[in-house]
Amino acid sequence: MKLLDNQVAIITGSGRGIGAAAARLFAAHGAKVVVTDIDPKPANETVSAITSAGGTAIAVPADVTDAASIDELIKQTVNAYCGIDILVNNAGYTWDAMAHKITDEQWDAMLAIHLTAPFRLIRAAVPYMREAAKKEKEAGQPVKARKIVNVSSTSGTRGNNGQANYAAGKAGQIGLTKTLAKEWGAFNIQVNAVAFGYFETRLTDSVEKETVIERDGKQIKLGIPQSIRDAVPNFIPMGRGGTPNEAAGVLLFFASELSNFVSGQVLEVTGGS
Repeated sequence: MKLLDNQVAIITGSGRGIGAAAARLFAAHGAKVVVTDIDPKPANETVSAITSAGGTAIAVPADVTDAASIDELIKQTVNAYCGIDILVNNAGYTWDAMAHKITDEQWDAMLAIHLTAPFRLIRAAVPYMREAAKKEKEAGQPVKARKIVNVSSTSGTRGNNGQANYAAGKAGQIGLTKTLAKEWGAFNIQVNAVAFGYFETRLTDSVEKETVIERDGKQIKLGIPQSIRDAVPNFIPMGRGGTPNEAAGVLLFFASELSNFVSGQVLEVTGGS
């Protein structure tokens, strides 16, 4: 059974990791997927993987911290697929430091990508989600379920050393999620958040691999010390970190009709910790 047959889904940050896994899974379940990432190459690679498997997808490179990029993303999505049914706010990265050492630039960057960008995307999608539902309702037609899924973190629900900026952005997503669930419930739009724990992605790879991203001319090193990675299984009852494919399954649940009476919730996905 295809859970997302003919649904239009935008997944931000879907060139790699959890976003790419979700894009492939959503397409396998019949969605028309808009793969968007700040880096065109991995976005195109994700689309190639989807279309090679018989799915439907387009790539729209976008910096979701840029308002003009968001407008173009929405425009290209609607031009290609005539609407938006599912929005997954997944794009993000970390820029860690202990709280007393965090610069204004680090603070602003984390709020921009993890809180302001999702808000702007949701606002830009209003004509194709809230207003589309309002028209269906006023016409006496069945109002289809539409979905917003915000990818938060246990850093946002529990806090985490060295991540005051990241945690603040992810906690803000939760407030946004719960408020929108109340405001948009009457339009059959379910808004939920997933707070992931430790998953194997670029953000949790060994810092010794020296994975670096560039944002606004700054080089930001991703990853965590290998000593911490080695200790992680001791704190997870299942004895390991999660995989992107396992994360994608949770996102599929919130994006599908299986969650049509679930809204305003934050699901921690942690392997039992």
